Amino acid sequence: MRVIHYLNQFFGQVGGEDAAYTPLEVRQGSLGPGKALQAQLENAEIVATVICGDNYFVENTDTVEKQMADIISNYQADIVIAGPAFNAGRYGMACGNVCKIAFDEGIIAISGMYKENPGLDIYKVYGYIFPTEINAKGMKDAIAQIAKFANKIARGEEILFSEDEGYFKRGIRKNIWKEKSGAERAVDMAIAKALGQPYKTEIVVPNFDRIVPSKPVLDLSRAKVALITSGGIVPKGNPDRLEALSASKWMEYTVDDFGGNYDLKESEVAHGGYDPVYANEDGNRVLPADAMIELERTGYIGEFYRKMFVTVGNCMEVLKAARYGKEMAAKLIDEGVSCAILTST
Repeated sequence: MRVIHYLNQFFGQVGGEDAAYTPLEVRQGSLGPGKALQAQLENAEIVATVICGDNYFVENTDTVEKQMADIISNYQADIVIAGPAFNAGRYGMACGNVCKIAFDEGIIAISGMYKENPGLDIYKVYGYIFPTEINAKGMKDAIAQIAKFANKIARGEEILFSEDEGYFKRGIRKNIWKEKSGAERAVDMAIAKALGQPYKTEIVVPNFDRIVPSKPVLDLSRAKVALITSGGIVPKGNPDRLEALSASKWMEYTVDDFGGNYDLKESEVAHGGYDPVYANEDGNRVLPADAMIELERTGYIGEFYRKMFVTVGNCMEVLKAARYGKEMAAKLIDEGVSCAILTST
């Protein structure tokens, strides 16, 4: 079987964030993690590797989609494999979109993502997406399970349900025959639950958090306003060693930590998920302390809270982010802050 493998600029060995605007290109055979993938494929060959910069993909979607569809057709692909993307958001969105393009062309698509990758929920219906570790440390296992599934397809075997194969549920329902009717099965489950016996529901109902919006600030001219960023603006040298991804903490800084002036000249980017060039030149591009001072001077806001909270949102788990948010909120409330502006990248 003929396989096309999609990679971003990093795993395609073009470059890091400096190459995030690399246009889509095709290279013959396997490359990067595709080498390990090819070594585990039995009756399948990676005939081409498609590489595209993360930023270029999301900012030129229409162009890239057409190019990708043409490549799938021209190479007569039987399977398209994207990634794995782990918890990289832009990469996950691109891999998911590649799965959709393949799906629209009638081609089986496979990928791998961390459970909190935004590309998973949006694109899981279009391909078989397997769970991975949060970052590329789990590459070996991710490649192994993708290769195993691709080999099964190459052998022409039946694709079973997600519980049997290991991919994320796709949200697709199939009609199947059961010995008992739905009513009988429901009663059996209810009895088992009442007796404390094991049972398994056939339809998992999603559990959505209910977020109650904060009350609006009626008069900003009397408000004490804080500044928070997940963009990783830290003092020069990153003295607190704030991690570039999966941050284990959040930091509290004042202007004195950045050289004593609101131009933030003594700052740099600790974040590993975006091109840091412009923010390294001027930290206010991500942490706009200068704008807050100007708003205070003109009376648009009552007071700028001088302590700025900083963390890195790159590959951060939702539960950890929620904990950091609660910790920050508790401190802001104690300090009499009325509202906060959260900036990202």
